[in-house]
Amino acid sequence: MQTQAIAALEAAVNTQPSPQDAFIYARLVNLVRTGEALTRPALEQATGLGRKLVAQRVQQAMAVGLLEDGEFAPSGGGRAPRQLRFRSDAGHVYAGLMGAGEIRAAVSDLDGKAVAAMHRDWDISEGPEATMAQLQDMFERLAKRTKTRPWSIGVGVPGPVNFGTGQLVAPPIMPGWDGFSVRSWLRERYDAPVWVDNDVNLMALGEWHRGHPSDRRDLLYVKVGTGIGSGLVSGGSVYRGDTGAAGDIGHVKVSDDPGFTCRCGETGCLEAVTGGWGLVQQLTPVASDSPYLSSRLADRGKLTPEDIGIAAARGDGLASRAVVDSARIVGATVSSLVNFINPGVIVVGGGMLRSGEQAFEALAETVMRRSTKLATEKLTLRTASLDFQEGVVGASLMAVEQLFAQSALGLWIEQGSPLGQAANLHRLAAGH
Repeated sequence: MQTQAIAALEAAVNTQPSPQDAFIYARLVNLVRTGEALTRPALEQATGLGRKLVAQRVQQAMAVGLLEDGEFAPSGGGRAPRQLRFRSDAGHVYAGLMGAGEIRAAVSDLDGKAVAAMHRDWDISEGPEATMAQLQDMFERLAKRTKTRPWSIGVGVPGPVNFGTGQLVAPPIMPGWDGFSVRSWLRERYDAPVWVDNDVNLMALGEWHRGHPSDRRDLLYVKVGTGIGSGLVSGGSVYRGDTGAAGDIGHVKVSDDPGFTCRCGETGCLEAVTGGWGLVQQLTPVASDSPYLSSRLADRGKLTPEDIGIAAARGDGLASRAVVDSARIVGATVSSLVNFINPGVIVVGGGMLRSGEQAFEALAETVMRRSTKLATEKLTLRTASLDFQEGVVGASLMAVEQLFAQSALGLWIEQGSPLGQAANLHRLAAGH
């Protein structure tokens, strides 16, 4: 039966390409792209397809510029097969990451490796139109620098997202963004599919794929900065939950004190108690107890989360106590996640890392002490390793992964690029 099926597929080589042919074609390219099979014989073995069909499809992939011949592989007792290489420079993806006070943008190759990047300070509360104009300006500058156009675009935002539509859903720190579609805005300006996700999900994805050390176990990323959030990657895939709200720990209630009013309108949220902006509210009235903070307050009339982090890193007593106490509270919340989802790795990132090792150590100690023995038996806790670039790295990887999903690649592979297929790619993803 299997022999008959293979014969039928080989017979299709000389006929008009079918959707099934495109799917096979896409599978072969992805096996090379991911390193699972790097020679023609290896592709035959991995797929069960005959030599003629594999050779034909590999040649087609070379013709459209997605594969190329490499060096000869070691001989297994006969003629040494030539290795195949995925051409990561065949196209490019654009990535953007919006934070509460900054925007990062990058142009990456089809391996998700940045070839050019930019950073710009920006207040997300300026609203969607002004913020998206900033991102577009950064993309245009990078496009001129790299002489590229995007095959796919990935964007991270600091709020809940409907992944299927690219729309923001009641984001607490983004006034005016509720219901705004980042995808639609960019699609009016670029002939490329657009994928949008929560920023911490993308930080988790970036660390899972490119962080150091990487052992491919389930990874929980915890961002402790101006806001608080988490993201989970299991088996290389982001867990988003039913409505995209997974990981939104910043609004877990941790205090009954009505004085901790959160930006979401509730009181006692983890973010209001421990986030950078929450610490600003708490320490501003007592800044006179800190020489550094009182100086900053006198100079500018206000404090920032960065001021508190710098003060803590310098050993300021007031700031250090506040940061360490906050880290312990975050650690207590994270310990509940550890007991429930049992990750293999916890990565802590965000602006808290700039305040010194004491905050991370306090968080890690609390997690280990309050979690069950079985859940922590093999648990690794570490700080983020990509120099605050993990979010934009994750956005690039998301754009690549969506573009090269098996069914998606089958839509555009025969024309050699996804240009003109954005609407079809979005419909395909929505159908899944």
